[in-house]
Amino acid sequence: MDKLTTSEVQEKLSSVPEWRLADEKWIERKYRFRDYLKGIDFVQQIANLSEQVNHHPFISIDYKVVTVRISSWNARGLTALDFDLATKYDEFYLRLKG
Repeated sequence: MDKLTTSEVQEKLSSVPEWRLADEKWIERKYRFRDYLKGIDFVQQIANLSEQVNHHPFISIDYKVVTVRISSWNARGLTALDFDLATKYDEFYLRLKG
């Protein structure tokens, strides 16, 4: 996948409003859950999806808050795949939260 330009990144960010640009090469989001186990369920779901597409985010778990950071190492920045995964992670979150 090709690295997105700055303007392409800004356009894609508008489609995932809870995500923010971090260090010009990452997108990041914090997900909040009612308890630790819901957060772990979420991490398991995104881990399975990430493994299927061989694209693995950084994941941090702090009790009820899961922080996810995505970037494409091989492109040395952000690609369309990063934003596709962000959208899918948000869908998982909405299902678990609901």
